Amino acid sequence: MEYIKAFLVGGLICVVGQQLMDRTKLTPARILVLFVSLGCFLGAFGIYEKLVEFAGAGASVPLPGFGYNLYKGVVSEIDKEGFIGILTGGLKATSAGIMAAVFFGFLSALTFDPKEK
Repeated sequence: MEYIKAFLVGGLICVVGQQLMDRTKLTPARILVLFVSLGCFLGAFGIYEKLVEFAGAGASVPLPGFGYNLYKGVVSEIDKEGFIGILTGGLKATSAGIMAAVFFGFLSALTFDPKEK
């Protein structure tokens, strides 16, 4: 049942993103910022945490989940380090995901012939 919940919630997030691209003039970059900001915003009000508990990876892997992890990292570091936690918390919490994106992007660039549109 966990897989079904993760699939449905993750798929719904993707459907919302696709509909925003198809039906509005928003660019993919603006939708990315919107989703990450929405994850932070919903995390601040405790809503996204409940969604992560319900759907697991279906809510924590997509872009709003990245924003939620940024929020959690900042709050955690503020509690530990004080004001400097605002600057360091988000990077500490999401460094593994950021590094994986950079590493696999680099491997893809080496493997394939990237070109601009």
